[in-house]
Amino acid sequence: MVLGASGYVGGRLVTRLLDAGHSVTLMAREPAPLVDRFPAANVMRGDALDPKSLGPALHDAEAIYYLIYAASRGEAGAAGRDLDGARNVAAAAALAGVGRIIYLGGLSAGSRGALESEGDGRSIGDELGGAATPVTEFRTSVIIGSGSASLEIVRHLMERLPVIVLPRWAFTTCQPIGIRDVLDYLVEALRHPDVTGIVEIGGPDVLSYGEMMRTYADVRGMRRLLIPIPMFAARLSSWGVGLVTPVPAWVARPLVERLHDPLVVREPGPARAFALSPMTYEAALRLALDRTARNEIETTWFDAYSVSHHGRAAPSLELGEGMLVDRRSQAVGVPRDVVFAQVERIGGAHGWPFANVLWRIRGLADRAVGGVGMRLGRRDPIRLRVGDALDFWRVEAIRRPELLRLRAEMRVPGRAWLQYEVEATPTGSTLIQTAFFEPRGIAGFAYWYVLLPVHSVIFRRMVVALAARSVAGSSALDSGADPSG
Repeated sequence: MVLGASGYVGGRLVTRLLDAGHSVTLMAREPAPLVDRFPAANVMRGDALDPKSLGPALHDAEAIYYLIYAASRGEAGAAGRDLDGARNVAAAAALAGVGRIIYLGGLSAGSRGALESEGDGRSIGDELGGAATPVTEFRTSVIIGSGSASLEIVRHLMERLPVIVLPRWAFTTCQPIGIRDVLDYLVEALRHPDVTGIVEIGGPDVLSYGEMMRTYADVRGMRRLLIPIPMFAARLSSWGVGLVTPVPAWVARPLVERLHDPLVVREPGPARAFALSPMTYEAALRLALDRTARNEIETTWFDAYSVSHHGRAAPSLELGEGMLVDRRSQAVGVPRDVVFAQVERIGGAHGWPFANVLWRIRGLADRAVGGVGMRLGRRDPIRLRVGDALDFWRVEAIRRPELLRLRAEMRVPGRAWLQYEVEATPTGSTLIQTAFFEPRGIAGFAYWYVLLPVHSVIFRRMVVALAARSVAGSSALDSGADPSG
């Protein structure tokens, strides 16, 4: 059983477990993305905060991977919910006779894990170990991998700024470890039932963020000026990270605040039982950059960050009274798979089919009011999967080459979707674009009708532009050129 399979580590772990031949069950509040992504797994609807849903999910489970971190999403009261969820899982595991709980937490300067409640200081590891089931608690500091938050902070700062100010936290040492090595430890834990308790893991290098940045510059052949300042400046630093990088301030700040003290392995003994040799920081960095350059990012730090719903199950599209609709269609003289390929490329680096500047301004406006903006981009420039972030949308459904439905995650007074359907016709296909908006109160209706003139132009021209891209893409395929441009 894997809890937290939609996250950065969990999504990669499920693939490793399935490839190794294990029977894997996943539980999530929103099972659809996991069903689409892991057809070989058994996916169940449930919630760690709902003890009634845990019993059936844990039936016959030999081991549980606990990888749920609501507190890292910046939600109010999330730390307490994390502890409640861990406590529920521990109790249900004991009743179901589960053999092991395997948890990945954070290194800290003291004896406790880094993820603690704001009250009595109990950690998730404490709560998981509060029942009869043995617990193996891995602790690590900075995880380096394609799409990881720590690497994305370093990568975007170095790529975008010629001069970087380094506060005091950037000189605190940590022990970065590659995501592949983290996964090796997690999978190997199944073969070492005798290793329980706290297992501190890290790579062979002890570095500060400043040294990690310098190594990044060396690997990329860059010249960057790093200026130290004698201030810790956690709040200001996280704000700056949110401004320059895709990682928002509310995600960056906990990462920064942990660096008040060194985050290094102090008790290496338990990890030696696994006989693993983690790669160096530079090797992990080069591997991650290579995967990023080849658009082979398996998971990203924002996979589990569905920002619009703050921990509640996201609504699915239900047509009914009160739904405002803008529908456009366009005949296209090419097969529907060619049209859908262009639909699937929208957003991210490819931009939007029409008025891309206006879309970016809309993203800036969303960030100004505390929304996600267009910072997330997309995981892969060509293919999407259910649950993927796409600028300030989330992929809710995809059926190639018929349908793509996006759910809005920008801040609006209501709920919004953008849907594309491609129907085959005797002369090619028909592209249907539909914008759905469910207004919330008078503000929602005002939002729709005030922007209606602008939206009408944008939506009309978008479907025409997508049709033109499809025809151009088909011509490029016929000529042997790159259809993506």
